[in-house]
Amino acid sequence: MNTAKRAAQLLSSHNVTSLFDSVEAFLFDCDGVIWKGDKLIDGVSQTLEMLRSKGKKLVFVTNNSTKSRRQYAKKFNSLGISVREDEIFSSSFAAAMYLKVNNFPREKGGEGILEELQLAGYTGLGGPEDGEKRAEWKSNSLFEHDKSVGAVVVGLDPHINYYKLQYGTLCIRENPGCLFIATNRDAVGHMTDLQEWPGAGCMVAAMCGSTEREPIVVGKPSTFMMDFLLQKFQVSTSKMCMVGDRLDTDILFGKNAGCKTLLVLSGVTNQSTLEDPSSTIQPDYYTSNISDCLHLLGP
Repeated sequence: MNTAKRAAQLLSSHNVTSLFDSVEAFLFDCDGVIWKGDKLIDGVSQTLEMLRSKGKKLVFVTNNSTKSRRQYAKKFNSLGISVREDEIFSSSFAAAMYLKVNNFPREKGGEGILEELQLAGYTGLGGPEDGEKRAEWKSNSLFEHDKSVGAVVVGLDPHINYYKLQYGTLCIRENPGCLFIATNRDAVGHMTDLQEWPGAGCMVAAMCGSTEREPIVVGKPSTFMMDFLLQKFQVSTSKMCMVGDRLDTDILFGKNAGCKTLLVLSGVTNQSTLEDPSSTIQPDYYTSNISDCLHLLGP
């Protein structure tokens, strides 16, 4: 893994053509790159249309596990962008695929995760309905959990509560061989268009604290999803460009996989963070937002 500090180049009319011509597939993060919450970032639709018209493959690689690929395709279409399910690689899908590889029969997770587990042929527990449940401290009362659970998947969950934390903790600590899977460890994310919200990282951290275990992370920056991308699109990673708004997930994912990397400043990372001397992860290029590609390349 090469994360040595090297100054990123501002995307400009002088280098955009060489980047564009060397790339066959663009991999896009979603939150902070394509949209913020349910609001599309200006110029995104036209930029994606331009890239498709030039024969570029488009792939959407998101750490947000609250939706399945089907649900993400529906969101894209509701925003006026036509995207197929097989062009979407979410951390919920990655969690399901990881469990399939390891042949675990039952899991616990959130809504997007549960749908992907079902599509992969698994029975899942938990989900939004557990958001209404309460764990109470009572004398001579035992909190029961399913001792057959083979893996606990922790992702972004707006309904996180003490009941879920206790259930997951018991499964990981008491069920023999139970896996602890994290979709990602993002600290924050643009869940709405006006501000950032706590990300899956805080939920994962809570489970780390109670179990005294570290999880297997299947989302970015882990390159687990890259195996599926390569199998699907048959494109060398050297001819891919990862476009994202986070240095520690999107850009590091691209670097770890051998892709070119483009940081957009429309999401979590701003220019001062990028230029901070303590920031050891640097993209190859950076720009304000992805529509800059459209303006720089011209019609």
